Amino acid sequence: MLDIPKKKKIGELLLEAGIITQDQLKIALLEQKKNPLQLGKLLVHLGFVSETVLRDFFSKSYQQDSVDLAKIVLDHEAVKMVPQALARRHTMLPVSFDAETLTLIVALADLFNVVALDQLNAGLDANIHVHPVLASEREILAALDNAYGFDLSLDGILHEIETGEVDYQSVAVQDQYSQPLVRLVDALLTDAVKRAASDIHFEPEQGFLRIRYRIDGVLQQVRSLHKNYWSAIAVRIKVMSDMNIAETRVPQDGHISLTLSGRPIDFRVSTQPTVYGENIVLRILDREKGIVPLEKLGLREENLHLLHLMMARPEGIIMVTGPTGSGKTTTLYSILSHLNTEERNIMTLEDPVEYQLGMVRQTSVNEAVKLDFAHGVRSILRQDPDIILVGEIRDEETAEMAFRAAMTGHQVYTTLHTNSAIGAIPRLLDIDVLPDIMADNIIGIIGQRLVRKLCPRCKENYAPNDLERKLLGLKDAESVQIYRAVGCKACNERGYKGRMALMEVLRMNDHIEELIAHRVNVHELKRSAIERGFVPLAEDGVRRILEGSTSLDELSRVVDLTGRL
Repeated sequence: MLDIPKKKKIGELLLEAGIITQDQLKIALLEQKKNPLQLGKLLVHLGFVSETVLRDFFSKSYQQDSVDLAKIVLDHEAVKMVPQALARRHTMLPVSFDAETLTLIVALADLFNVVALDQLNAGLDANIHVHPVLASEREILAALDNAYGFDLSLDGILHEIETGEVDYQSVAVQDQYSQPLVRLVDALLTDAVKRAASDIHFEPEQGFLRIRYRIDGVLQQVRSLHKNYWSAIAVRIKVMSDMNIAETRVPQDGHISLTLSGRPIDFRVSTQPTVYGENIVLRILDREKGIVPLEKLGLREENLHLLHLMMARPEGIIMVTGPTGSGKTTTLYSILSHLNTEERNIMTLEDPVEYQLGMVRQTSVNEAVKLDFAHGVRSILRQDPDIILVGEIRDEETAEMAFRAAMTGHQVYTTLHTNSAIGAIPRLLDIDVLPDIMADNIIGIIGQRLVRKLCPRCKENYAPNDLERKLLGLKDAESVQIYRAVGCKACNERGYKGRMALMEVLRMNDHIEELIAHRVNVHELKRSAIERGFVPLAEDGVRRILEGSTSLDELSRVVDLTGRL
């Protein structure tokens, strides 16, 4: 339990906060004369307060981070860094290690235990920063048995499953955590989050189970297991996501909330019956990476300036277009976070809500109760909103409600599945939105793609050949060097690490609005927009290649460059 300096009167603080009563405090103080324990421990022992409540109270009072170990999945790398004897001596639990920031998060029952922190620092490299967080003593003691009693690494657990070699006698506590398949699922989730994956695929084949991660938009196989283990793994995932474990014939959806690598992570779980069994995909929703400040999206200065001008308009529609997985949701959440102030009422209608934003009223569409996008917007309009996010315009009815919201003085953000920003115009015409309505109410349209960034450690420069020069639009006299992917340990031999957004921003002006009102074809609209400064997606990508951020092969994977030949 947290050891507060003597000048702090813990009992009075708990009394003022309404956590204990005067009678309970008197009983605890009398008991303390016979049993010289910390007052906090006595209050828990007497049953007057729970360790969780006490932990959260101390965390808030002394402005220290706290952690609920019941929702923590331990990081085996962090566990390996702290000797078991040291951890048990000082009731200390290594929670996670961030290799990028070199930060080791350690849970302590006593944050003022200077001796424990000094001994821990003495055994670590000088450049590793220790970040202590508060946890209850009971939770730490229980978690220590799990942490040091079993191998938490992916390879170790798989070896244990395949050979059955494990010494259960060495472990004091036997609970469900001791089962290797339970630890295997936890280890896979932790591994995927640490490798910045966006999805985990469990794919049963005829004789084995394939496990793949989607990293930087590309699927990578990480493991293959014998199919005998799949039913137990599937049941474990279903239990974690509150699904019906007996139902295997129909698709199911679920949700998991855990703390991995020291931060809260949500997983959206989906099952799909296939010929070889249930296919399960987990979408990883990492709030830390999903909600990015507008200035950190990596946009070019010109596009960021256009975006700010568009957001300054008090009413109208701003659309983000692009295929699934092109970062539309991240861009919209970044915009909403930028606009999110006490003076504005922001309401969203999403399918489903991916990240929770403070002060923003978010609603998931629910076909079961007939709450679709069209009906949802109609209801939101009666909630006095300033800004409305409509997850996607799918049909005429949703488009009509979105434009009606814009015409009644609201700022509306939405997405549309088209291949380009200008392609949104014929798509809206196709679902019977009148050109006059479009011209008057669209503020701007953003076309977006995500491309992988070249690994800065191993990228290799070279002189482009004639075809590549033509695709890049280089003149004969220009001499440039571009880069290609190679692969090294830092990027897991992929040649790429991380992604960035490519954008084309079509901001409406009088000339463009007039062309739309006259139903001018797409080619004429694009030609006219380019004459007035519009930079197409391919051109934005070429600039990224010439500055060395990505490769021509990667740009060709996500953007059609054949029109440049």
